[in-house]
Order: sequence, then structure tokens, then C-alpha cells
Amino acid sequence: MERKWIESKMQVFLAIVCLIFVFLTGRLAYMQLLQNDRFTTLARENRIRLTNITAPRGEVFDRNGIKLVGNQPVYTVTLVNLGQKDTSDVVQRLASILGLEPAEIQAKIDDQSRIYEPAKIADRVSTEIVTRIKEQQLELPGVDIAIESQRDYPNGIMLANVMGYVREINEEQLRTNRDKGYRLGDPFGQTGLEYTYESYLRGVDGGRQVEVDSMARPVRDLGVKDPVPGNNLILTIDSRVQAAAEAALARASQTALAQGYAEARAGAAVALDVRTGAVLAMASYPTYDPVKLSGVLTQKESEEIFNSPWKPMLNRALLAYAPGSTFKMIVAMAGLESGITTPEETVSDPGYFFWGTTFRDWKPGGHGSVNLVKAIKVSCDTYFYQLGLRMGIDEITSMARRFGLGEKTGIELPGEESGVVPSPESKLQLRLNYLSREKREKALEVDRKYKELLAKTTDEDQRRELLKRRSEELRAIEWELDWHDYDTIITSIGQGDNRYTPLELANYVAAIANGGIRYKPYLVQKVVDPNGNVLKEAIPEELGRAEVSPETLAVIQQAMREVTVPPDGTAAGLFKGFPPVAAKTGTAEVQGRDDHALFVAYAPFDNPEIAVAVVVEHAGHGGSVAGPVAEDMLAAYFGLPIPGQMTGGISQ
Repeated sequence: MERKWIESKMQVFLAIVCLIFVFLTGRLAYMQLLQNDRFTTLARENRIRLTNITAPRGEVFDRNGIKLVGNQPVYTVTLVNLGQKDTSDVVQRLASILGLEPAEIQAKIDDQSRIYEPAKIADRVSTEIVTRIKEQQLELPGVDIAIESQRDYPNGIMLANVMGYVREINEEQLRTNRDKGYRLGDPFGQTGLEYTYESYLRGVDGGRQVEVDSMARPVRDLGVKDPVPGNNLILTIDSRVQAAAEAALARASQTALAQGYAEARAGAAVALDVRTGAVLAMASYPTYDPVKLSGVLTQKESEEIFNSPWKPMLNRALLAYAPGSTFKMIVAMAGLESGITTPEETVSDPGYFFWGTTFRDWKPGGHGSVNLVKAIKVSCDTYFYQLGLRMGIDEITSMARRFGLGEKTGIELPGEESGVVPSPESKLQLRLNYLSREKREKALEVDRKYKELLAKTTDEDQRRELLKRRSEELRAIEWELDWHDYDTIITSIGQGDNRYTPLELANYVAAIANGGIRYKPYLVQKVVDPNGNVLKEAIPEELGRAEVSPETLAVIQQAMREVTVPPDGTAAGLFKGFPPVAAKTGTAEVQGRDDHALFVAYAPFDNPEIAVAVVVEHAGHGGSVAGPVAEDMLAAYFGLPIPGQMTGGISQ
């Protein structure tokens, strides 16, 4: 009985063994015969690593061939996910070497969805760190050191706000550009020209086949496909003028701070070729270090760049400011072209103008008898108060738009503001933001009603009557919704809702200098491939011609020339030994804060080549603070000794 029981058990056991053997044999056959290709591929991927070789980005040069942005080889640390279930030991050890938090490294590994694809952990690492990683290679499976090409800046931070910076492509950019061949970890232009010309600057990546061991350590190269560098940019920038502008803005800020202007910590300057619209310089202060933004930022560096109250990331040349007295040429041209005044007509300036309230001139006691040329020369506010009121806002607005104010110039940079030309329409739109919902809806309904009525009439008397009724209905809702005489008066000296970028101001002054032609400003003269072939070349583009008579322009040009002539021109202390310069100073009031200092100029007066515009925030008077910045820029352009560098400060 016992023997039969044992035999029965043995039969069951043999049956189980046979089943297991059949299963294993079937599984082995399945894997070897049917899945052979798959596992062969997996084994090859495990043994042979395809390493991407990032192509060097195109380099950037100024108009004279001086390199502004190049490339340099740097060490980068990568980590390959070898399929381990637990990488915490490697991550912890690598974090201690690199001085990073383990969570930062783990996040980068997690972002790399493909197994055996290296994830970039750190770049621009020192040779000391490279040595430490090599010494501990056995304890760091999957960690590798690669050499990549990254941005190099031979002139330091010069032109940073124009060029922008390069950083690893983020997830949103990757989704948008995946069809263009981008992969996680690829460099991508984030701002400025690096962003605008990304498709040109980016090269074609190469690759390397490397045989590795089980620890992901390279054994031998199996082949290399060389990368193709990106295309080079030849800019219109003159690096001498650019350097002078950046240094002078920094000195102007320091000088104004020393004089008690506690907020004088920012500004911008632009120089244009009046014959083409080419940008010779575009400076913004303060600025930032693009090298820091290309790699891993420390907490302190991040705070300094992104949370600074002075916002160094902004390109202030593209931000709108009140123009102050630099707007007075617009009002003067409007007066001459409309026939409201003549160059010879004079007004008496006692130092103020009364129209319901007292509007004061900047000079107590006034300037006496003033004609148009003298009004610009000495920047007489009283003259322009009266001229603007006599002619009305429509003439001023029309002239401003003829010179492109209130519009984006279309320069190839992101973030350009359009500015604001004051008008009843712009005032209404601005004030709507401060109304209750009920009042806003009423105001919009009044606006819509009269727009429809005005569009249907061609009779001038009926038009005036409609505008009068519109004003009455808007005032009934809220007094400040309507345009008033005092709005015209303050607009006439560049205050009120007037807002223009330094680039707009430089372009408008360039148009005065060249006879009324508005060119589209541009920064890139040529795009050249690695073999020297020109792929793209800029051609000066006219945006329009200001409808202003040559006689009017001649009067304005002479008035601006007088600004720099002693003894009473508001910029008479500047430009000694220079070719003749035409200019205009400006001081723009900022409610509750110190004034902005502004200055515009062009030179030579008799054969214009260059126009400049400068603003220094909350720094006081334009002639004493912004003017010396323009002086240094023009000195650099004409190859003269730079006054600010000689004195070590800003001349007064």
C-alpha cells in the first residue's frame, strides 16, 4: 500500500517536472526563435551607446568683425539610467561631489524617459570635479564626463540684453519644436537674438557610437558623425559705441546716486545709423551675466537676476517712458505745418502760463521773449503750453504719428512696447480701467454710439456738434473720461499720457536728421553659413516718410543745433571738439518720484550719420545726466577721446 502511494507521488512529481521542462523549453524556443531580433537589439543597445554630439551654435560678430559671442568646450556630467531599480546611492554620491541636492539630480533622471539615454546633470564643471568623478568611477555606474560646446562671451556681459541667453530647452519649447528634431537637453535660445535667430544659430548635431561595459564605461569608439556648426550672425552693432554706452550708463547711475537720486539705478541708450536704420548700439542698465543663466543657478544668483527690484533681465531700450521735452520738436513741427505759428512769432515767458490753473516753466522768472528756435534751444515750457493749446491735440497727435511714435518699430527682438500717443481715444481707454463695471459699460456705450454717428457724417459743423455732445455725456459719467485743455497743455511738453521707447525716440530723431525718412531699425546685417556663404542680408527698409515740408525740418534742425551752442543752450557744456551736434534735453516728471533724465541727438549736424537717445531713470535733469552718456557714445563713434573715461565720472 505504501509502495503504491510512493509510486503515485512520484508520478505526480514527474508530471510536474515534465510540465516545467515543457514550459521552459517552449519559453526558450519562443525567446530564441520568435523574439531573437528584439533581444538582440536590447543587448546591442546595452552594449553600444549612441551618444549625441551637440553642434556648436553659430558665432556672433559686430559690424567690424569683432567677435561678440563665440563657443568654448566645457565639461558636462551625464548620468545614464542603466535600468537599476534603486539609483539612490549613485545619486547621493554624485550630489555630494557636485554640491547639488539629490532631488535635483533625481528630477533630471526622471525627466529622461528613455533608458540608456544620458541625462545631463551639470555643465561647466571644473577639472577638480572631473578628477573626483574619475577617481570614484567604480562607485558611480552610469556617470560619464562629456565635452560640449557652450556659449563664450569674449567681452563679458556686453550686449547681454540684446543677444539674450541660451539654456536647455524646456518642456513647453520641446513640445512646440519636437518636429524640428529637438531633444531634451538641447540648447535653445531663450531671449533676444538667440531666440529670434534660433533656427539659424542652431547647427546639426552629430553622433558617436561607443561600446560600453556593464558599468556604462566606454570601451571603444565604433564611429563618429561630425556635427555641423550653426550659421554666424554679423550684427550692425559697433562694439566701440556699445561699450561706451554701457559704461556711461553705469557711470551716470553712480553719479546720480551720489547726488541724492536714490532710485537712479536703471537706464537705456540707443544709437542708429540715420541713413539706414541700422542699430549701432543698444544698451540697457543694469544687465546680467548670460553665462550664469546657461547653467545651474545658485539660490543667490537666482535672487539677484530674477527677483532684483531693478529687473536686469529687461531690455529697457524697448520699454516706454514719458519723453519730456524731447517731444517738443513734434509740437513745434505741428505748429509750423498747421500754420498756427511761424519761426519768427514770439511769446512772452514770465515763468508761468495761467489757464484755469498755473502751469510753471522749469526756469523761475522765465525766458523773456521767445520764438520757436529759442524755445527749443532753452526748452521753454511756457512757449509750448501756449502753442499746444492754440492748435489742439489733433494736430499734435497727427504729427507724432507721422514720425512713427506710438507704434512698434518692428525690430527683430521680442518684448518691444509700442508707446502711447495721447489723444481723447487713448485717454478714454486708459481711464476705463479705473471705473466700476457699471460706469465702464456706460462709457463704452457712449463711445460706440458716437463712433457710429461720426462715421456717417462728412459735415464739419455736424462733426463738431457730435464731438461736443460726446464730451458732455462722458463728463456726466466721469469727469476724467473726457479730454480737457489741461491734457493738451501737459502733452505739449511731453508729459501726460505720452510714452515712447528709447528706440522710438532715436528713430524719430533720425527721421528729423535725414529729411523725414522712417527706417525700420535692424540688428542683423548678415547671416553667414560655416563656409562663408551669405544666407540672408538685410536691406534698409523704409517704414514711411513724414509729411513735413523741407522748410519746417530745416527750422527744427537749426533749433536742435542751437541746443548745443553756448551760452544758453541746455546742452551747451557738451560736445566740445566734436563735429557739430544737434540735440534736445528732456526731464520727465514721474508722480511721487524723481524725474527721468532724457537726451536725444544726431551728428554731424551738416551731414547726419548717427542719432542717439538716452534715458536714465529717476536721475534728474537730462542735460547733466543723460547728455554725457550721449556724449560718450558720439565720441566713440567719431573716434574721439571719451570724456567720461577721461574724467572718471560724468561731466556736468
